[in-house]
Amino acid sequence: MAKLEIKKGRSSGETIPKILTGGLAFFPMILAAAIFLVLILKVFPLLSLKSLPALIFSAAWQPSRGQFGLWPYILGTIWVTVTAFGLAGPLAILTSIYLAEYAPPGLRRLFQPVLDLLAGLPSVIYGMWGVLVIVPVVGRYLGPIFGIQSSGYCILSAGVVLAVMILPTIISVSVEVLNSVPLALREAAFSLGATRFEVITQVVLKKAFPGIVAASSLGLARAFGETIAVLMVVGNVPVIPHSLFSPAYTLPALLANNYGEMMSIPGYEAVLNLAALLLLLIVLSFSFLARWYLVRISRRSR
Repeated sequence: MAKLEIKKGRSSGETIPKILTGGLAFFPMILAAAIFLVLILKVFPLLSLKSLPALIFSAAWQPSRGQFGLWPYILGTIWVTVTAFGLAGPLAILTSIYLAEYAPPGLRRLFQPVLDLLAGLPSVIYGMWGVLVIVPVVGRYLGPIFGIQSSGYCILSAGVVLAVMILPTIISVSVEVLNSVPLALREAAFSLGATRFEVITQVVLKKAFPGIVAASSLGLARAFGETIAVLMVVGNVPVIPHSLFSPAYTLPALLANNYGEMMSIPGYEAVLNLAALLLLLIVLSFSFLARWYLVRISRRSR
């Protein structure tokens, strides 16, 4: 009887923490839904005047004349992000393999605070570095090599700066994933006569591949949303890009440069909220695709 009373006391005492932690667990979902709903409500008046395809796929951007084409901004965002990920992805994975499998312990201990420092630097510092170093190199040296005259403020400069920014995130998470592969799997492969390279490529990478995909997704999500550093070096010209040396204008830069200004123009605020909504949908789409791919991989490995 006493045991029953103790159990009842415990269950009643755990009810409030259970409800509290459950509510807090759902808070991020509620917050995301609230942001999404507010953006839709802000965009709706514009959609009653112009069709969504006309706003997304039009290249004309003249707010004073009521022309709000977001296509150059969408393409600029995609170009810069893909360039950054193409530069950072392979380098980050190779670096993480070296740190997890080949580097001596002393070098690993040295790299970790350096990665933390790079990940914690304000984005404006990367932007200044891009303006002072990357832009002149691209404009004076890389452009002429390919026979292109460029000011240096272009997609390539933004991609390089953004690649350096997302490298610490991808490397840190990938190293943790590689280190989490059980030692027994490595020893079993070595006992079968596999070389170290074969163990890494055939055992470790296959086991850690879902985690590396997740790390790359984190870096990609940050690349899509980066504002200040990209704004400082991408050129901010609302034209459709044709090469890596073309200037561009990204959706985050559009919001940072223009939100709060020229609000007397009808539809201007609404189209900026539409740009924010599109950016949110793009990031969510890549996150869901990465999650779907990870679930598919985990099912295949069973």
